[in-house]
Amino acid sequence: MARNITPKEENYSQWYLDVIKAAELADYAPVRGCMVIRPTGYAIWESIQAKLDAEFKKTGHVNAYFPLLIPDSFLRKEAEHVEGFSPELAVVTHAGGEELEEPFAVRPTSETVIGYMYSKWIQSWRDLPVLMNQWCNVMRWEKRPRLFLRTSEFLWQEGHTAHATSEEAREETLKMLEVYRKTFENELAIPVITGQKTVGERFPGALDTYTCEAMMSDGRALQAGTSHFLGQNFAKAFEIQFQNQAGELEYCWTTSWGVSTRSIGALIMVHSDNDGLIIPPRIAPVKAVILPISKDESVAANEIFPKAKELSAKLDEELGGMFTKVDTDFHMRPADRFFTHLQKGVPLRLELGEKDLQAGTVRFVRRDTGEKVDVKSENVIPTVKKILDEIQDNLYKRAKDFRETHTHDAKTYDELKEIIDKEGGFVRAYFGGTPEDEVKIREDTGATPRCILPGDNKGKCFLTGKDDARLTIFAKAY
Repeated sequence: MARNITPKEENYSQWYLDVIKAAELADYAPVRGCMVIRPTGYAIWESIQAKLDAEFKKTGHVNAYFPLLIPDSFLRKEAEHVEGFSPELAVVTHAGGEELEEPFAVRPTSETVIGYMYSKWIQSWRDLPVLMNQWCNVMRWEKRPRLFLRTSEFLWQEGHTAHATSEEAREETLKMLEVYRKTFENELAIPVITGQKTVGERFPGALDTYTCEAMMSDGRALQAGTSHFLGQNFAKAFEIQFQNQAGELEYCWTTSWGVSTRSIGALIMVHSDNDGLIIPPRIAPVKAVILPISKDESVAANEIFPKAKELSAKLDEELGGMFTKVDTDFHMRPADRFFTHLQKGVPLRLELGEKDLQAGTVRFVRRDTGEKVDVKSENVIPTVKKILDEIQDNLYKRAKDFRETHTHDAKTYDELKEIIDKEGGFVRAYFGGTPEDEVKIREDTGATPRCILPGDNKGKCFLTGKDDARLTIFAKAY
């Protein structure tokens, strides 16, 4: 157990911050609620970004960029949207040494400004669908900031699409939810539950919101990504109209969807342990680190290092652009060098010492299990690929097993309260209540409805006793 990391069993919040510090992922900025993403943290975000961006382009989306500042009048055109974000807005009232005639909000999200631009660009049914995404920063003034999870400024992508029919827009909404699910599960090794948000939890201005919900290693939920069916709300507010094939004017149907740097917080809390960060291989910036080791620093640098460098080049070339690194911190003790890479979550460590060279072997050390094995030099490349795949699969299975073990069912309100209080985790229960009922549950238990599970499975509401209630996941959440 690492001395510089508080055990998660003692203080989970401090453990989380200690892991971030030890792995050099981020630090606090001089502006309250903001963070500086350090190179290792940003490299992880670049990996996530690359995976998502490739999937977006496969589904026909293109990238664009829209302004950071949004006129106050734009936000007020969609009243529900304003009501939802007003407490979190950062507003610019002065510029160039003068008070502005109209204040500007630093974007909390871009539906309004993109809606304005779409109203200029869309004229005919031939212009549809419009499938755009932007990678950018947004600002939501956070009262209780926590690195990656809730910061006033964060990085994300926000997709915005316009369609001719409700059916096309709904299909788009669910298509992008599935892109998120596949990315979280296949790349980040984070099992997620997808479903629909309740009325009280949906995005301001949306007709329906769909979500990916993940369970953290303390049993709490984290909303990892959302996809919104906006109906015609924003189209009517910003006059996004098109002439249909019959020559009549219609309002577009729009969607929006997003994933942020909060996904790094999820990765930390799902996989990491009391020694530090663990990164799934497919998303890891450095998938394998090679350490030349010798008691004689000059031997390590002049004899073993060239072999390590050669091995690194072969791995990168023959395994299709995998990123390896050769450790050259010969001034440090081997144990300290091992520990540095362990805390930064590098999935696989390859140790190359004098005895290894003589024996024609390389020592493999897995980050997820700590297992060590000596591999013949001629088998190194296929074994690296095999073990990285095993680590990826093991991390996903471990997280899914944890979620299933910490998911319970409740038939009554008393059962739900008892489970939330004593067990934590996810609670499945039939729910058909109102937003006011959701507030009562949150005040009584600290839990909220995370999502309505898909399917036609219905039953009696645990709170109201009404029939035809939908099966819903409840949990305390970040």
